[in-house]
Amino acid sequence: MKSLNGIQFAEMVQMGAHHLYQNADYVDALNVFPVPDGDTGTNMNLSMTSGAKETEANAGEHLGQTAAALSKGLLMGARGNSGVILSQLFRGFGKYVTDFDELSARQLAEAFQHGVETAYKAVMKPVEGTILTVAKDAAAKAMEVSENEEDIIVLFEALVVEAKASLERTPDLLPVLKEVGVVDSGGQGLVYVYEGFLASLKGEALPERETSGIMDEMVSAEHHKNIASFMDTADIEFGYCTEFMVKFEDGKKSFNEDAFRNDLSIYGDSLLVIADDEIAKIHIHSEEPGKVLTYGQEYGSLISMKIENMRQQHIDIVGEKPEAAQQQGLKHPYAIITVAMGEGVAELLRSIGASYVIEGGQTMNPSTEDIVTAIKAVGAERAIILPNNKNIVMAAQQAAEVAGIEAAVVPTRDVPEGMAALLAFNPSASVDENKESMSSASQLVKSGSVTYAVRDTSIDGVEIKKDDFMGISGGKIMIADKSLKTVAEELVKQLVDEEVEIATILYGEDATEEQAEQLGSFIESLNGDIEVEIHNGKQPLYPFILSVE
Repeated sequence: MKSLNGIQFAEMVQMGAHHLYQNADYVDALNVFPVPDGDTGTNMNLSMTSGAKETEANAGEHLGQTAAALSKGLLMGARGNSGVILSQLFRGFGKYVTDFDELSARQLAEAFQHGVETAYKAVMKPVEGTILTVAKDAAAKAMEVSENEEDIIVLFEALVVEAKASLERTPDLLPVLKEVGVVDSGGQGLVYVYEGFLASLKGEALPERETSGIMDEMVSAEHHKNIASFMDTADIEFGYCTEFMVKFEDGKKSFNEDAFRNDLSIYGDSLLVIADDEIAKIHIHSEEPGKVLTYGQEYGSLISMKIENMRQQHIDIVGEKPEAAQQQGLKHPYAIITVAMGEGVAELLRSIGASYVIEGGQTMNPSTEDIVTAIKAVGAERAIILPNNKNIVMAAQQAAEVAGIEAAVVPTRDVPEGMAALLAFNPSASVDENKESMSSASQLVKSGSVTYAVRDTSIDGVEIKKDDFMGISGGKIMIADKSLKTVAEELVKQLVDEEVEIATILYGEDATEEQAEQLGSFIESLNGDIEVEIHNGKQPLYPFILSVE
């Protein structure tokens, strides 16, 4: 096989996505921490599924066109650091092949190499022993083989062999992987994608999956609950969510993205336009979807049309109970978008200034598109995004880049940091000034959490048994024990010192108010001058989230 065209590449993408889908639960299980919400496989699966759907809808003989579709789908569907890195790998790949109808073995190797370079640039502090290393080593091997090999299948066989070898080396680069006895989860996910690519090229069946269970599509209704409850049904001014793509055609109106966006804006809000030389993808909330589609036809043929009645969706999800959080048409100076798990946590964040709380966090990282949608729902001139989870920071940064308004990310790692950042917000300050002050405030908080172990392991010198409670702070497991009380109190001892003035306890679904009050009394016994605040966060999986300042 001496060349690869767009249709063949599209088939590779479908096979790679399916192989990852089959093994997503196994990738989740490779997360180093034995917490119940390891989600690398879930994030990569949802990201790749988004890319595969976009590719299937836009596949053509022109390889550059097909690769651009994959890049778009991955970008907007990217979830978590692993998903964002995956999107960047194929963003660089897509940019390199833009003008190619088909690829030779050498060009394919160079495309993968370009993808690696793009992904490394996207990560502020690249860590070796991760998906980045696996991608880098595999691309380097492809470049080496392509010097003397013209057969694409032979080249890709070498790429997959090296990706697997690199994956096996990840514990030598990240000591924590060796300590726990696993390979890097993101790297494993990438290997599954590459294995699927190779199976497609060779016309073979997919390798057997690593687990007996198949990961279901994890599209949660709860994930969209906050979007639906943001206003009363009667307050929805533009009731039809309209999504479609325009395939440009000769003889039709010449496409200019700015003019196109401005013209469509009169028909509604939440407008998102992504375009290249071949296709434009449009999302808009409108009262007149017919007029929107008619306008799109001025530029070419319509494909993949979808129109949904948001008023009916709203009634189905939350009924008429939620009060309107904003008046339609009012342009707010700022949108403060944050992420949280738990109804109580979300309500607390709103009470101290969050404009919009996206339901998500450890178990379900919101995608780039989810965050963009939230920003647009507020209808503000500027935006501050608080991810409250280190695994959401990269998706938040991508959302800030494509939001269409001035936006910045304050890289909060948990809810306590997000709360501290919110309290430092100054509505009269600029985006850059708020980013600096809110980031500084978030670093003044010490935080910890209590959850339970999903498997036996040993990490950071702590022996852990399945179903043990674990006290975690600063990304490290501090203690593990069968007793929730013991773990919570030992974690408090690690956090509280003489300088602490305020302690906050958020108790979750697996803890009671009485247990929270007992923990509060324990904190006061350590330092009688501490002011203790207790809130029912209603968060899943984490009986206690603690912060001190």
